[in-house]
Amino acid sequence: MPQPRSHDIRRGRYSEAGRSYLLTTVTHQRRSLFHDFHHARLVIQQLRRCELERSCRSLAWVVMPDHVHWLIELKALPLGEVMRRFKARSSLALHRAGVPSQRVWQAGYHDRALRREEDVLHVARYIVANPVRAGLVRSVREYSHWDAVWL
Repeated sequence: MPQPRSHDIRRGRYSEAGRSYLLTTVTHQRRSLFHDFHHARLVIQQLRRCELERSCRSLAWVVMPDHVHWLIELKALPLGEVMRRFKARSSLALHRAGVPSQRVWQAGYHDRALRREEDVLHVARYIVANPVRAGLVRSVREYSHWDAVWL
């Protein structure tokens, strides 16, 4: 079986301040770390910290049991640096909370730059409806690990 080559994903990646990006990152070996309410809230704190630092503006996000979807408008930092900081800080917070000292996140992440004409609100709705599509809840209102600026 061929080895994953996350560095190939980065080839051609370009960060543009002011552009909206849909980001997805997955836990190492798809472990369901965020079924635990406290662990999910620690990750959410780190999403918010990135916004407080003005490296991005969070438009919508959802923390699923084994992954995160995050719609941002990029600000001061390159995309890779925003994700590096988020993943490093959330890993540290989780380890301090008692998650075993092993990898929290898989290497790399998926990003998609939204075209200017794309409906950002449509993408945000898709993100926050993820727990419903996954069968975790019947209604978005029943899930506590999401947010969107349009509320």
